[in-house]
Parts: sequence; C-alpha cells; structure tokens
Amino acid sequence: QVQLVESGGGLVQAGGSLRLSCAASGRTFSSYAMAWFRQAPGKERDFVAAITRSGGSTYYTDSVKGRFTISRDNAKNTVYLQMNSLKPEDTAVYYCAADRTTARITGVMGVDYWGQGTQVTVSS
Repeated sequence: QVQLVESGGGLVQAGGSLRLSCAASGRTFSSYAMAWFRQAPGKERDFVAAITRSGGSTYYTDSVKGRFTISRDNAKNTVYLQMNSLKPEDTAVYYCAADRTTARITGVMGVDYWGQGTQVTVSS
C-alpha cells in the first residue's frame, strides 16, 4: 500500500510559477512509475507528465512542454512538478499517480494509487 500526499498548489497570476510536490509513504517508491494528472471542473482527468522509476525518462502532454518539468527524488520518496509560465487554462486540481506494473504511465487506466489532489488556480 502506498499513500500519496500532494502539496504546493495555490493561486498564482498568469505567467507565474508553482512547484507541486507529492510525498509517498513506504520503502518501495523507486519501484513505481509516477505521473501527474489534472482535472478541471466538468472535465475528465487528463495526463500532464510522467517519469520512469529511475527518473531517466520523462514525458509531457503537448500543452505543457517547455513550461512544466517533472522530477523525482527517490531518496526522499517525492515526485515534483515545476510549473512555469502558467496560463489560466492550467487551472485544475492536480493529482499525483503511482503505478508499479508499468515503466511509463500514459493514462488513468491501470494506475495503482492516487493522491487526494491539490488545487492550482491561475488568474488572468
């Protein structure tokens, strides 16, 4: 069992930055592929970024490429999402996800664990 706790969300003006953190319980964090998703009101939960177990490979949805960076620190059991040049359309609840059975998380199907979410609001 893995528990994921997100933090770092908040209200920011367009063009600003935030760094989200997701702290994982347990001693097997490095065994999990990790990812960030987001869900805006009335919309589906969408993939944002993913990182492999070692952190050697990262993947992004097109709308955040060049602005967001996913990283992980396996010694601290934490995955991060650095978000720069934020836009109002980035407003959503951001969720951390973990999956032990895949090398790369690509979608919501098959995710083993979810965090509770953290709200990010970008004002124009």
